[in-house]
Parts: sequence; C-alpha cells; structure tokens
Amino acid sequence: MYSPARFALASILFTGLALPGLAASTTQLSEDQINEIITKFAAKESEFSKARSNYTYRQSVKVQTLDESGQPDGGKYQMVSDIIFSPEGKQTERVVYAPVNTLEKLILTPEDMQDLKDVQPFVLTTDQIPEYYIRYLGHEQVDEVPCYVFAVKPKQMNPAKRYFEGQIWVDDKDLQIVKTYGRGVGNSKNAKGQQFPKFETYREQVDGRYWFPTYTYANDTLNFPEGPLRMKMVMKYEDYKQFKSDVNIKFSDETAKPQGETAQPEKMAPPLDPKGKK
Repeated sequence: MYSPARFALASILFTGLALPGLAASTTQLSEDQINEIITKFAAKESEFSKARSNYTYRQSVKVQTLDESGQPDGGKYQMVSDIIFSPEGKQTERVVYAPVNTLEKLILTPEDMQDLKDVQPFVLTTDQIPEYYIRYLGHEQVDEVPCYVFAVKPKQMNPAKRYFEGQIWVDDKDLQIVKTYGRGVGNSKNAKGQQFPKFETYREQVDGRYWFPTYTYANDTLNFPEGPLRMKMVMKYEDYKQFKSDVNIKFSDETAKPQGETAQPEKMAPPLDPKGKK
C-alpha cells in the first residue's frame, strides 16, 4: 500500500491461492454446480454495485504506524468524507475532516488510494469474472451465515489497474460476498518497491437485500529492505441512505426503498476480534 518516505506498504500474503489457516470444510460440489454458483453470485454483485452507487454514506479511514510493542508511535493519516450526490445527480466525495498527516515512515501513494476506493470494498461482478482465477475451497459457517468460500487471484494484470488477491466468503442463500481477506496487487512500475498490507473487509446486510461493506481492518508487519514496519488501518462505511427514488434494483422481486430512507443493517457479518476493532 505505501511507498518509502523511509518505508513503503504490502506483505507476502500467501503462496498460491489458499491462505494459511483459513481452509474451509470440504463440501462436494460438481464443476457445473460451482460454475453456476459463481455465475449467480457475480450477477448479484453486479446488482449490488449498481445499488450502492445510489446510496449516500460516510467513509472514514485511519492509518497508523506502530512501535515494536504494537502501540501507535504518533504517525497517523486520517480522513472522513461523505459520499453524496451533486445537484446533477452525480455521486461525489466531500471531505469533512482531514487533520494534518503525521506519517513519517510511510507515504500514501496513488496505488494506496486506489486500493482504498476499489480493492478493499472488493466487488466481483459478472464483467470482472474473466479477469480472475476462481477456485472453490469449500463451505464454512461464518458467525451464523453459511458461506461458500472461494480463492481469487488475477489472471493477468493491466498496469493501469489494481486487483484483489485472496479469499471471499459468499452467503449461500443471498449469493453475495459477506467477507473478504487478502490484499491489493498490481504490476505498475510505480508499485515496485511498495508494500501492501493484508486486510479483512466485512459487510452487513442493508435494507434486507444488499450486503454493503461496513468495516475494513488491517494490522500487519511490512518487510522493507530498511527493516520491518508495523502498521494498522481501519476503514468504516456508515449511515447508508438511498438517494435516488427511481432505482429499481430487484432481489427476490423486491424493490429498493424510497428516497432518503436510512438504511439499517439487518444481518451482521462475522464479528471482529474485539482487540482489533478500535
């Protein structure tokens, strides 16, 4: 994620597609069944992506460097912004809080900002499926949500784009992603020498139909030539409200709620480690 001031952000996540310690229990499915699940959840993700583009919400991010004991060392980047709509109906970002950046050991790069926008709230839509290897790992109960688990890895990387590499958990009833674990990857010349942390993103069910991202967390040690550096990142997405009343995204023949109605999470993604969510 970050580039050297003295240091820069990433770490080695895993070898191949399976993440250590995260293997799902094996549930036998045929290749046709797996392909059908992938096709259906990608279609739902496409609908979800379109639906989220019609919501306002507050987005906050905080990146801190840590000392050897894991405590903040004073270096911090923080920003709070509202995702709103212009009078012309275009979704835009309005910064509402941005204190002075005190990071000294890390520099946030354009790749980091792209990951914050596109990779950490990862969406795997129908048109993105050809870009990724997707391998079924099994079936796993995540909190109270039974999920299909898939490993995801980009096939080829366009230097102009950032990609997700890791695992996704897909609700086996709603067929939407409820959790992701991985990192942002890419092969642009600018990304060489940078390091990008492992992160987890959790979603919650909003309006009884959409699994929207609500929380991203990273706590990682980044191994630079200059030496290891510990960091922590927390990103929150809150107060979802539907903006456009003419949207007609249908899940199970249900339509979206009217303009301005606050979207309340109804179904929770797996709980975080209470030590981590601060």
